[in-house]
Amino acid sequence: MAQDSGAAASLTLDHITRRFAGQVAVQDLSLEIHAGELLALVGASGSGKTTTLRMVAGYELPDAGAIRLDGRDITKLPPEKRGFGMVFQHYALFPHLSVQDNVAFGLEARGIASTERRARALQALENVGLGEKASRQVQALSGGEQQRVAMARAMVIRPRVLLLDEPLSNLDPTLREEMRSELRATLRRAAVTALFVTHDQEDAFAIADRVALLQHGALLQHGTPEQLYDRPASRAVAEFIGRGVLVPADDRGTHARITLGGATQDVAVTRSGGEMMLPNALAVLRPEALHLKTDGAGWPGQITARRFAGAVMAYTVDVGGVSLEVLTPSRGGTVNDNVRVLVHREPVALVSA
Repeated sequence: MAQDSGAAASLTLDHITRRFAGQVAVQDLSLEIHAGELLALVGASGSGKTTTLRMVAGYELPDAGAIRLDGRDITKLPPEKRGFGMVFQHYALFPHLSVQDNVAFGLEARGIASTERRARALQALENVGLGEKASRQVQALSGGEQQRVAMARAMVIRPRVLLLDEPLSNLDPTLREEMRSELRATLRRAAVTALFVTHDQEDAFAIADRVALLQHGALLQHGTPEQLYDRPASRAVAEFIGRGVLVPADDRGTHARITLGGATQDVAVTRSGGEMMLPNALAVLRPEALHLKTDGAGWPGQITARRFAGAVMAYTVDVGGVSLEVLTPSRGGTVNDNVRVLVHREPVALVSA
C-alpha cells in the first residue's frame, strides 16, 4: 500500500496542452508552484482551469507537455500514486460514516493501522476546529463544517500537494468570507503546496500567494494578487480582475493625459511590461482611485445612481458619455447632482488597447 507522502513539494507544469474532440482546452501552459506555496487558478467557465486541475491530479493525460513533482516526471502516474490530497467542489463525503470515519477513510486505504488512523483523524479534525464533533454524522453538520471535514480528510494523509476544486462555492456569502480566512490559516499551518481552482477572484485574492489567470486555455498573467490588480499585463486581465473602467489615455512616459467631458487630468502611470510607452493606451480607472467633488478641478459629470455599500457609497457618474463608478466615504451626493471626478490615488495602470 502507498504510504503518506510527508513534506510539501514543488510542482511544475511544463508546456502542457489538452484537447477534446479537436478543441483546445489548455494551450501550452507552463507554471511553477514552489514548495509550500498557495496558487490559485482563476478564470471564467471554459477557461481551462478545471481541466488543468484534473491533469495535475492524474484524471486527465496531457496531449503534450509534462507535469513534474520536485523535478520527477509524474505525467503518466495514476492518481492514487501521486500522494496528493483533493477537496472536491461537492466535498464527496460518505453520509453513512461518522465525521471521524470520513476523515480516516483515506488512511485505511493506505494500510494505516486502526488505532493510528483514528488518532490522526481526530488530530486533523482538531486542526480544523471540529474535534468535538468527531462522532457525529456528516448530515448533522452545516455546509461550512462539511467543508472543513473535507479539508481534514484531504490533509490527514499528509499530502505533498493539495488540490482544491472551487472549495468555497457552496457556502453562503457570510460564511464564505469567514472560511476564506480559515482556509488560508489551515493551509499555512500545514505548510502544504496548494493549487486551487476558483472563478471567484475575491476567493483567490484572499487565500493565494499567487494567482494565475486563464482565458480560453491560455495563461494571461500570473503573479501576486497586487500585481494582477495594480499592474495588469493586458486589456483582458484589466477587464477581468477587479472593477474598473478603461478609457483612452495619451501616454507621455512618466504620466498620461486623460481627457473626459472636455477636461483633462495628468496622472502618474504604471505598466506591466516595463516602461515602454503605449501608442494606443487605455487607463484603468478603479472605483476606489476616484473622488467626487462639487467644484474645482476634475472631469465634469452627473450622478446617475447611488448605492449604499457599508463604509462607502458607490456612485455611478456619467462623464461625457463614459459611466464611471466612484467609491467614497461621503454620502452627500444624490442622483442628478453635477459633480467633478478627480483621480486621487496614483499611479494608474495603463494597458494596450
